[in-house]
Amino acid sequence: MRFTRVATCVVLATVPMAYADTSGNWSGEAEIGVLMTSGNTEETKINSRLAAKHEVEHWRNQAEFRSLYSEAGDNTTAERYRAILETDYKFTERQFWFVRGSYDNDRFTGFDFQSSLTTGYGNRVWEHGDRSFVDLTLGLGYRYDRLKVANDDGRRTEEDVIARLAGQFDYELSETALFRQKLSTEVGLDDGNTVSESETALQATLVGNLSMKASYRVKHVSDVPDGFKKTDTEVALSLLYGF
Repeated sequence: MRFTRVATCVVLATVPMAYADTSGNWSGEAEIGVLMTSGNTEETKINSRLAAKHEVEHWRNQAEFRSLYSEAGDNTTAERYRAILETDYKFTERQFWFVRGSYDNDRFTGFDFQSSLTTGYGNRVWEHGDRSFVDLTLGLGYRYDRLKVANDDGRRTEEDVIARLAGQFDYELSETALFRQKLSTEVGLDDGNTVSESETALQATLVGNLSMKASYRVKHVSDVPDGFKKTDTEVALSLLYGF
């Protein structure tokens, strides 16, 4: 069963991170959510996420890896993998220059993969305490996508210069609860194709470093291959371990 292989990979990847050295300037999160149903419909869903951050006086490095898998009976109904890497150079406590790369592989879209590389300016326009802040970023970059089937021009690749605008709002509701909102849009300066994403999340501490997290994610692509939908949504309930 393919789900078993995916779940095994997630567990093996999570174990070394959970026991990583938490001293110094490293922090991270390991997240996993599983849903299984039986009866009239037999379906298995799993979503996972690994994230790590290293921060010193002038530098902040972040990495995030996501996966989503869904199986109904013997058929795979969703399979998606994503990686994001970002490096920030901090001019001051609030202003920084960023370089960000992303790679998205979704089996059930018209793309073999979607990728982008952007760089630009960021500013923490508001901050309160350790966990409440608003970050805004603006930059330029390059997008490279590979199609499963050639387009009307006979090409299987799409390339464009893009402008990226993004924001993140974290708000500490209490010592044990956190609200998070992420928004981003990447606009092709040549073809006008726009990729916009939103993630709304609420997490609450259960015990120690273990939390429960509920999230809602939306991704909208303005220009997709024929036969595919422009908007994907995802609702998840998962366990999160912080370290």
